[in-house]
Amino acid sequence: MDHRELPERARRLFARVERCDICPRMCLADRARGEKGVCGTGKAARVASFGPHFGEEAPLTGVGGSGTVFFSQCNLHCAFCQNYDISHFEEGREVAADALADIFLSLQRRGCHNLNLVTPTHVTPQILEALSQVRERGFSLPVVYNCGGYERLETLRELDGVVDIYMPDVKFLDPLPAARYCGASDYPEVVQAAIREMARQVGPLVLDGRGIALRGLLVRHLVMPGDASTTRKVIDFLAGEIGTETYLNLMDQYRPCGKAHEFPEISRRSSPREWSDARDYAFSRGMSRLDGEPAP
Repeated sequence: MDHRELPERARRLFARVERCDICPRMCLADRARGEKGVCGTGKAARVASFGPHFGEEAPLTGVGGSGTVFFSQCNLHCAFCQNYDISHFEEGREVAADALADIFLSLQRRGCHNLNLVTPTHVTPQILEALSQVRERGFSLPVVYNCGGYERLETLRELDGVVDIYMPDVKFLDPLPAARYCGASDYPEVVQAAIREMARQVGPLVLDGRGIALRGLLVRHLVMPGDASTTRKVIDFLAGEIGTETYLNLMDQYRPCGKAHEFPEISRRSSPREWSDARDYAFSRGMSRLDGEPAP
């Protein structure tokens, strides 16, 4: 993509913020005038923290770390969110586009392998505005879109050629848990459409000679207790529709965070057996590019 297009794409996204339809919530808040949408965010992006991160998947971390920018608040608001304080509250500080651009460049100077945008969905206009500035200042890191999977296709299409690596969660593929834990009964259909579009844009994950990700799709799935995460349905979808070459991280880090204790069925950690059963099923469906291991 010609990066001279970035300012125009950012302009189009900002125009939509006046009656916000950036995400599937389509709350129509006038965020351009500071009104806060369902995501809790107004006109400016809010950054909770940033820096090299060494706890991501190996293809992102390498030796220099993944250059993560944690954006505050979220459009999905999972009751069990593992970063509950960041996603549900106004942690961090609001940043203008030039300050966000400076953050992106600082991560490149620190030797990070990529720019990892964590929970970016609700601030895609601000991100594109900042990227339009840094491209003119020598920024060259692969851009990672690290999201919850609850995306509008109209927004994702503005990211075609901008995002190098999509890293979405696929949380569950049943409307009942989606409604119960996230208030988003449409999550299954929305996330499947989003994954198809991401795969169309970037294809399977491509690594360089050092094993560092350059481009492609990396899917995360958190194995939850009692199959609340409908793990087999998720694996069936990925293997059957996206492809068995899909890089999948089956995560065994679930613990009851946030309001999870209000739901008895997810008020415990997932067990090693639940994770190993998920791994074995993924292998049985031909998915050999698996990341993740049981938590201690």
